Amino acid sequence: MRRVWLAIGVSAGLCLSFVALLVIGTYTAAAGLLGGAAGAAGGAVALAKGAVPAAYQPLVQKWGNLCPAINPALLAAQLYQESGWNPRATSPANALGIAQFIPGTWASHGVDGDRDGDRDIWDPADAIPSAASYDCELATYVRKVPGDPTDNMLAAYNAGAYRVIKSSGVPGISETKNYVRIIRSLEKSFARPVGRVEPSRQAATAIHFAQSKLGTPYLWGGNGTPDQGGRFDCSGLTQAAYRTVGIELPRVANDQYNAGPHPGRDELLPGDLVFFSDDLTDSRAIHHVGIYVGGGYMINAPYTGAVIRFDKIDTPDYFGATRVTEDGAKALPTAPAAESNAG
Repeated sequence: MRRVWLAIGVSAGLCLSFVALLVIGTYTAAAGLLGGAAGAAGGAVALAKGAVPAAYQPLVQKWGNLCPAINPALLAAQLYQESGWNPRATSPANALGIAQFIPGTWASHGVDGDRDGDRDIWDPADAIPSAASYDCELATYVRKVPGDPTDNMLAAYNAGAYRVIKSSGVPGISETKNYVRIIRSLEKSFARPVGRVEPSRQAATAIHFAQSKLGTPYLWGGNGTPDQGGRFDCSGLTQAAYRTVGIELPRVANDQYNAGPHPGRDELLPGDLVFFSDDLTDSRAIHHVGIYVGGGYMINAPYTGAVIRFDKIDTPDYFGATRVTEDGAKALPTAPAAESNAG
């Protein structure tokens, strides 16, 4: 839930027709960019601001450059997909730690990343370097296989190097193809763009839905269902808005942040999700989300006692933005995140 003292409300006398013109005018300008916006160019891969928790960012940035087949954003995508940055994560298959190593695999491939004399599967300072080292080892096994070296490495991570070699590329196994797609899509949400982010083609419909809910009272945990009186919290509103264009976002704000690439503040376009965090170095601390409509304003469900309304985005807790993509949303883990970030 957004902090009350940071919620800058538009005064009761604000002329909604003016704001509507603001939205329409800004979106029209955005639409003009659809044909000409360039995607991210090549070059060294840096991490998007706050996408990786500050405690792990130096490790990911360093070890993500261990070999040509990986980069920091790709390594971050794998770790996020495996554990959601939880260093104590466990799975029913007995995968352990932030990188979700099986003990047998760890025994063969775990490294002493911090050089303290042990290899601790629970210590990110060992587990993150080990994940990068294992990726690079797999990349060497499949280096002569035709196709994209990184895709082949990811396929080997999922299905084994032998199957990739035998198939002369990513094998036709649905689980393996899906794993490659997910990690490559998530990679884009962890990489800092080096060029203009392509505008969204679904933004207008999402904004229209959010506008139709203006004046609706806020409800913590609200999904807009009839039994809730059609009320929403912040991430419930953004989820419902993008559902109208066939994009299914996660339920909570900090997971929605990874649903696409991250435009800079001066590159925002209507339909971008804008996020607010208690820790400007950590996307997992995001506590609020809104839908940008142009001119420095968003539509959002602010907090208990307020209604869905227009608010300014330029507040001390402004974290960043995401341009939602269908592939980005599909790549996100389905496990529920902490309720405290529900909005």
